[in-house]
Amino acid sequence: MSHPVISEFDIIFAGGGTTACVVAGRLAAWDPSLSILILKGGQHTLNQAVHVQPYRFTSHHVPTSTTMTFNVGNPSPRLNGRAPIVSCAHCIGGGSSVNTMVYTRAPASDFDDWGADGWESKNLIPLMKKLETYEVQPDRPTHGYGGPIKVSYGGCKLRASEEFHPCWHDIRRYIDGTTGRRSDAAHHYVYNQAHNANLQIWVGKRGAVIFRDKRAVGVEFTSDPVSCPDAGQSSSIVRASKLVVVTAGAFGSPAILERSGIGAEAILKRCDIQQLVDLPGVGENYCGLRDHNIVSVPYFSADGAVTMDSLWRGKECCPGPFNRQGNIIEHLAQWKINGKSLIAQNGTDAKIKWRPDDDELKAMGSSLSTTMEGLYPASAGSIHIKWDENGQEGIDFNTGYLMIHPILYLLTLDTKRCAKFFDGMPSYRGEVPAGHPCFPEGSAAVCRETTGPVDLNAPDLIYTAEDDEAIDRYNRDCGMSHPYHYQTTWHSLGTCAMKPRADQGVVDARLNVYGVTNLKVADMSIAPKNVGTNTYSTALLIGEKAAMIIADELGIECRPYKRVSK
Repeated sequence: MSHPVISEFDIIFAGGGTTACVVAGRLAAWDPSLSILILKGGQHTLNQAVHVQPYRFTSHHVPTSTTMTFNVGNPSPRLNGRAPIVSCAHCIGGGSSVNTMVYTRAPASDFDDWGADGWESKNLIPLMKKLETYEVQPDRPTHGYGGPIKVSYGGCKLRASEEFHPCWHDIRRYIDGTTGRRSDAAHHYVYNQAHNANLQIWVGKRGAVIFRDKRAVGVEFTSDPVSCPDAGQSSSIVRASKLVVVTAGAFGSPAILERSGIGAEAILKRCDIQQLVDLPGVGENYCGLRDHNIVSVPYFSADGAVTMDSLWRGKECCPGPFNRQGNIIEHLAQWKINGKSLIAQNGTDAKIKWRPDDDELKAMGSSLSTTMEGLYPASAGSIHIKWDENGQEGIDFNTGYLMIHPILYLLTLDTKRCAKFFDGMPSYRGEVPAGHPCFPEGSAAVCRETTGPVDLNAPDLIYTAEDDEAIDRYNRDCGMSHPYHYQTTWHSLGTCAMKPRADQGVVDARLNVYGVTNLKVADMSIAPKNVGTNTYSTALLIGEKAAMIIADELGIECRPYKRVSK
């Protein structure tokens, strides 16, 4: 059955996340005559308050959110039989439009360890500088001051962060220091080029690559069932005269390749998809064991302490002066005037990095050398498509979480260290029981409310073996039904790895998919190894690098970035 060809573009991006916006935006700015199409399953984010007001990021991570896809993994005995849930963005701009906006960059050695020609840190640091305007401190040689992405301290500080430690609250954010708006890829790379009719974004579309022989020539797409549930499932085709770039992220990109006949024979056969290229690395190498995980441990604070609760959880949970009926309205008014107030906050005001000492490393056991990359856990997860009982596409998702002893040991150490850090803060008033392990009766670690902080000279809390078991159970009980427990920080990567084909690689150092022509992948799925950072910075970096690669191949001059007013 043939499907209508409705249009033709020079380049089609199958996916509209962070990296897609960077690549498409750069190419459109360098050559406005280039016709470019971005196809995205999710919806637009242009000037929507839920995306541009920083404090609202929490609204994207609730089960009813339509801006996220909640990928349910297979139940795991390591998680007490629970099915872990890993979310990913489902809107234009991808993670940059919904993330927590924490600014960090990976160590240079992380990129050197990738082992990909042209991706060494010496080649990438200039691109890191190129993409940012670092509003925190002038004249830093490793930072940039003329790029599209703004980095600042945000709109205001929560005073409690200064109680944590005077040296640990230097938190930088992807927030414009002047406007107080989220600094995302969508607004700063593509939406600001609305004047260019050759750069188009079609939302609510999900597709597969089509080939002539083994050359990618376009994308066949249908309406996305989540974004457009009533649109029907008739297919259309859009042609690409120069290039197709898959940019749908660690979950979406391997799915697109497998729908297109590129992947392992067994996976495609069970889905009744004719194999075009045998590429068993597609969907493998998921960062499950090396994902950046989080265990939230909430505490009570003193009356009058300024927190985000009044904005995030409502006034009934937060007594004190920030609990007035007009609280959010007043904060919004101030934010509109000068970009300040809690509206320009992400609730992350302090941080600490620590490494296990020699005794702690020994306690992790002999598995350490074979299951860790430096101090990054090795991967064992995978993501593949499958059909459910109703004939609808789903995922066969193995996260690989908590498969090795060192990770559990580190999480136990984290839990204990957090307790020590927080109980000495002046605003500390005890633990919120729902967000802490259920310690046995009589344990010194049992949660309790207090009238003040613990004396800094008090002896350290001694945890028993039973206490450690309680912490272990707590960390294994994950899922959206209990948001405080162990879960992902949404830093998924690696499923279309930039590695040699014989080593389960999917793309080469020029981002070309093995076995076909005219097809590239550019997003976090190409990362062959983990990065010690929030992955937004790396997604931007991959976009800048991919734009240069594509421009070079098409003979386009990479001119300096010029800011374009919205």
